[in-house]
Amino acid sequence: MFKLLHQEKHTKARLGKIFTSRGEIETPCFMPVGTQGTVKALSPQELNDSGAQIILSNAYHLFLRPGMEVIKKAGGLHNFISWNKPMLTDSGGFQIFSLALLRKVSDKGVEFQSHIDGMRHFLSPEDVMQVQHDLGSDIIMPLDECVHYPCSKDHAEVAMKRTLDWAKRSKLAYDLIRRPATGDRRLLFGIVQGATYDDLRKACAEEIVNMNFDGYAIGGVSVGEPKNLLYNIIQLVSGYLPQDKPRYVMGVGTPVDLVEAVEHGIDMFDCVVPTRYGRNGTAFTSLGKMVVRNAPYIEDFRPLDPECSCYCCRNFSRAYLRHLFNTEEILGLRLISLHNIHYYLDLMSKVREAIKQDNFREFKKDFLARHAVANY
Repeated sequence: MFKLLHQEKHTKARLGKIFTSRGEIETPCFMPVGTQGTVKALSPQELNDSGAQIILSNAYHLFLRPGMEVIKKAGGLHNFISWNKPMLTDSGGFQIFSLALLRKVSDKGVEFQSHIDGMRHFLSPEDVMQVQHDLGSDIIMPLDECVHYPCSKDHAEVAMKRTLDWAKRSKLAYDLIRRPATGDRRLLFGIVQGATYDDLRKACAEEIVNMNFDGYAIGGVSVGEPKNLLYNIIQLVSGYLPQDKPRYVMGVGTPVDLVEAVEHGIDMFDCVVPTRYGRNGTAFTSLGKMVVRNAPYIEDFRPLDPECSCYCCRNFSRAYLRHLFNTEEILGLRLISLHNIHYYLDLMSKVREAIKQDNFREFKKDFLARHAVANY
């Protein structure tokens, strides 16, 4: 399931490997986000060529559209989207709480109106397990209750306790669903909630670990909290998670966020930032962010990032990319999105090499110095 390969000498940064039926995943890793079964603007072949080991999709969006019957008839989500490597699916808890038109949360589950057509639906923790099983997910996330920042402690505690109850029910349900299948190497992760309250996070982490999931995620972050609280949560919770299981921070983040979290022993990340920024003409480079639509690049014929080997940087200039964005050509957002995904995946490859060489502390120092003016 997971093998810890090396612990860096000077930090908690670590090398590992996750084993699934669709392949192995070297960690630390970044998972490009394909919420609706596609990483926006990019093809599966482009993701593969960029070095993606695993991608993420979202059960809430796929449940609503195209619907489970379509995906089941296609032979599962991997067949439907032509992706033959591992895939993690999020339960959709965050999307239900942030996108649904009307929602009613109870201990039984969540009743909500679709943000697409207004139709009413109900999903229990058990339903969410069945949905992700039918999708054919390799790593499955249980339904949890995510709260926004700021949040009162009373509200955060209710949501945390409900998340724990749903986690127990999800594990029981999924053990029954996958029991008939021999050699099933799909993984079920538990999620730690508790907002920005240290005692709630500690209590949730300890109870989730006692349930013995295949891996553990830190949820309820990147919901508006300042960076110092984000890093505090990651450092605190990771200290309560077992060494022999993968650790995943959900929805994080910028390149600096990833490097900071790796230092605290985090193994897995996902975020919409690289493609969202790419669609808006912002590139992540070896020297920080670059807004290519800006005037200084009108006659700049250098590559976007001279240190990058992606298709965009090998073939096109900053001036051409600026031209594409200012003429609203689709190729521009595709190329910057492709570059950003390559940048994130290459960053993780460099992080893994630094850990292997027991050089992560120096790597981080140099990385932060080069990105000091990045203003992420």
